[in-house]
Amino acid sequence: MRLVAAARRGLFALLFSLAALGGAGASDYPSRPVTIVVPFPPAGGVDALARVVAQKLTGQLKQQFVVENKGGAGGTLGTNAVARAAPDGYTLLLGHTGTMAINPSLYVNMKIEPDKQFVPIGMVGELPVALIAHPSFPAKTVADFIKIAKEKGAALNVGTSAVGTGGYLTAQLFKAQTGLDFTIIPYKGTAPLMNDLLGNHVPVVFGVLPPALGNIGAGKLTAIAVTSKKRFSLLPNVPTADQTGMAGFEAVLTYGLLAPAGTPQEIVDKLSAELRKLVALDDVKQQINHAGGDPLASTSAEYAAVIAKEEKMWGDLVKKLNLKVE
Repeated sequence: MRLVAAARRGLFALLFSLAALGGAGASDYPSRPVTIVVPFPPAGGVDALARVVAQKLTGQLKQQFVVENKGGAGGTLGTNAVARAAPDGYTLLLGHTGTMAINPSLYVNMKIEPDKQFVPIGMVGELPVALIAHPSFPAKTVADFIKIAKEKGAALNVGTSAVGTGGYLTAQLFKAQTGLDFTIIPYKGTAPLMNDLLGNHVPVVFGVLPPALGNIGAGKLTAIAVTSKKRFSLLPNVPTADQTGMAGFEAVLTYGLLAPAGTPQEIVDKLSAELRKLVALDDVKQQINHAGGDPLASTSAEYAAVIAKEEKMWGDLVKKLNLKVE
């Protein structure tokens, strides 16, 4: 009995020591370099935002935050790698609408469950999709586009990025809400999409703005409308879809920082507070703008609510269209 009691006391002492060490580790976080995984190759929009965040967190928390690119399978490989990482705050994910809200329904064999596998830290920004046309296309407003699409029906070709991406699904959402019958032409990448738009091989596209901004500014392309609730800061003269003929229509891609589920709340709260600070900085706002987005800060809970809302909206559409990637 004495041996059992002594063993119990020893076990309790060990557990207490481990708990104390865990608490100390959380309060001293970060005590070594932190990796922010970008689930896409370098040089894209997610990568650009991750590097802004990593640079600022390195300065604010006096510890190195490094970006690691783990591309493949539309972002699912890197996303699942972070989901399996130790929940200690030293492996984070720069996620966005595609990885958190679209892929869970789209990828059959690489299941992602955001609410079970991740704890949101906070948002960084949002990126609107835009209706962009060749200057010869006669529509100047969304109402004009709808009128032309009704007249032409399936004869009107509308370009988008690849099947399952934000641009493609925004076009599908627009079709679903208007009952229009235009033909969606998905491209494998934004470069060939923009090249064909510039050459007027496709007259109009639903696409993200960064690849088009220079040509819009030069008058080689026309931005008819953005699909966010508010106008995009770098194109203040371009109205929203809601303002020019599609009341209530909204489709944006949100970007934010996440950690594996089980990460101590103290670490999540600390990172969330630091993230809100950096998103408020003027130079960060400018960098996010030039990456094609608008800065958007949030708490962990607010980001969780956004992910849940987007996952339902885009997930329902993916299922309705019966889109699947094996």
